[in-house]
Amino acid sequence: MRVRGRLSGIVCAHSARRNVHKKCEGWGETLITARTGKGRGDHDGAAIEQQLHETLSRTLLEGRLTPGAKLPEHRLAAIFHVSRERVRKVLHRLVAERRLEAVPQRGVFVPNPSVEEIGRTYLAHRVFEAGVIAELARRSNQAILDRLEGHLEEERVAADRGDRAASVGLSGEFHLMLVDSLESPDLSRFLRELLARSSLMVSAFEPARLSLCGVDEHAAIAAALRAGDAERAIALSGKHFRHIEERLTQGLAERANVTIEQALAPVGQIAARQRSSRPSRNKRAL
Repeated sequence: MRVRGRLSGIVCAHSARRNVHKKCEGWGETLITARTGKGRGDHDGAAIEQQLHETLSRTLLEGRLTPGAKLPEHRLAAIFHVSRERVRKVLHRLVAERRLEAVPQRGVFVPNPSVEEIGRTYLAHRVFEAGVIAELARRSNQAILDRLEGHLEEERVAADRGDRAASVGLSGEFHLMLVDSLESPDLSRFLRELLARSSLMVSAFEPARLSLCGVDEHAAIAAALRAGDAERAIALSGKHFRHIEERLTQGLAERANVTIEQALAPVGQIAARQRSSRPSRNKRAL
């Protein structure tokens, strides 16, 4: 009886280890991580989550996800071949960064602002930047004008290579450079919070073929500032934000509904190829 019990225990222990190994493979982890829970496993896990965060952020900025779409953990886990726990942590981070919206008892969703919300956001942009430009003109800061010229060249390069995510980010940076030059943490913080909302609106709704207009509009604002014409710069800034609002309204009507699998299909295919190219005992996605 004692021998039989000992054998039974050995079989159970062996079975448990085998199940742990299978579970780890299913989540794209390694058996070493499951056994130790430290060392390289922690480092690799953080790298996986960072890569997943960057991938979802870029997908949002490129406007590939349908506004209002729900992002279920289990579907994202299946697409990227990672655990739901890792997906959950990344989604929580994106919600904290105001890139996604969390609805209690319902889940996490791609932002889906209304026409009224877009209007309120861009009214705030127009009023806020008018004051920033007036103060900049009063100070006559040549250094910021020189930095703007270099930044505008970066915007043109991103637009020429069709890098949608970079263009959206650089567009926001143009306006941040204006307010940051005033060296007011409160003003800079306000604009960053405003851009967290408007950048997602732009990435989700602005038709890519129309977004190139923004570079020329930024250049015109900078030229007016360099000429010392604050009134013209404020007028051009106001027109710039109205044009964005108009493009977003147009984009609302053009958006097509796609599933998250369709939106993330290229990424999922890459992850699958990467996983299949590695040894079977070290399968890992992202």
